[in-house]
Amino acid sequence: MGSTTTGVLYALSVATSPARPAPEDASAKSHHAKSGYRNPWDSWEDIPMKTSVEVLVRRLTGKANVPNTTAPTVPVRKPEFLPSRATPNLRATWLGHACYYVEFPGGLRALFDPVLEERCGPYNMLGPKRFTDAPCKIKDIHIIDAVFISHNHYDHLSYTGVTEIAKRHPNCHFFVPLDLKAWFKSCGIHQATELDWWDGRDITLSPLEQNEAKVEADSDSASMTAEIKARIGFLPCQHVTARTPFDPHRTLWGSWAVESGGKHLYFIGDTGYCSVPKLPEGKDDHDPKYDFPICPAFKQIGEFRGPFDLGLIPIGAYAPRHLLSCVHIDPHDAVHIFQDTKCKKALGMHWGTWVLTEEDVLEPPEKLKTALKKFGLPEKGVFDVCDIGESREF
Repeated sequence: MGSTTTGVLYALSVATSPARPAPEDASAKSHHAKSGYRNPWDSWEDIPMKTSVEVLVRRLTGKANVPNTTAPTVPVRKPEFLPSRATPNLRATWLGHACYYVEFPGGLRALFDPVLEERCGPYNMLGPKRFTDAPCKIKDIHIIDAVFISHNHYDHLSYTGVTEIAKRHPNCHFFVPLDLKAWFKSCGIHQATELDWWDGRDITLSPLEQNEAKVEADSDSASMTAEIKARIGFLPCQHVTARTPFDPHRTLWGSWAVESGGKHLYFIGDTGYCSVPKLPEGKDDHDPKYDFPICPAFKQIGEFRGPFDLGLIPIGAYAPRHLLSCVHIDPHDAVHIFQDTKCKKALGMHWGTWVLTEEDVLEPPEKLKTALKKFGLPEKGVFDVCDIGESREF
């Protein structure tokens, strides 16, 4: 089933997409491991335990930078969602961190990595507290047909958030990585489809009878009775998963491609691009003299699934680089991925919401401008950042 709307109810059906070209190594499933999943590239270094210990030591010894979250930081505005499904353009609204609400031409309404609670952590009580307010609540989003989850970390997957969505939008369908469907089922959410890397699905939203009680007198949504179609794909990225210390890598992680209404979107919830060792103070790991292996998946995505009209790409939570580069990209890596995946335009995310790492809270957009200039790209109009709650059209 699909999502409740203002005016017309839609039933959402999911079918396996026709086979599409993919890299030669896709069928090998080299990311599958005996007890879960792994990153199968030279760009990956398996250091999660080492990272956790050193992060703790840096904090205890005072070596860690403590970002200043004193307001003002990132502007927050109230989102203005479209009153109906009618829109000629792709419209993306940043709701903070890695959460985007996307309104596709043709009518599909999708939510990516929704976490709008004050804290990201177990029970929404532990974990970092927002230094910028959420721009809205789940109840303020009137149409949600599909939710796409990149992985199971608390800053990308909230129990409170997804259960509220399922309650308010009982026809909403959740698309998740392999082995995460069982978690959704344990939460009482049964309308979930899980995918492996390079898997694809076709979505069809078919209008049901009008729900007269929900039709707004001046809304044109009731007149939109055509089927809504989309093609989605789950694609690789370089990351890890865990909800507790006891379930590392048990569920898969990845990125999403969604094509609907003639527009093609690429969403990376979280990823690394390379693994940078500890360098002498002041050294730039992006200096051409360094030649660290990079994750090949993004060029493959660009070749086999690109180009994309819009990429939603992380730019924050990257410092210190020698501890986090294998799982989180900085703005320079983000521009690399923007080019690798053949995105025409991009918006930044994964910053400005919680203090997760050591870079100053307003550093990512400044470093993005520097990176764009280094790549010979304009500072505005190609790869931009938004205010929280702001919408952009493409």
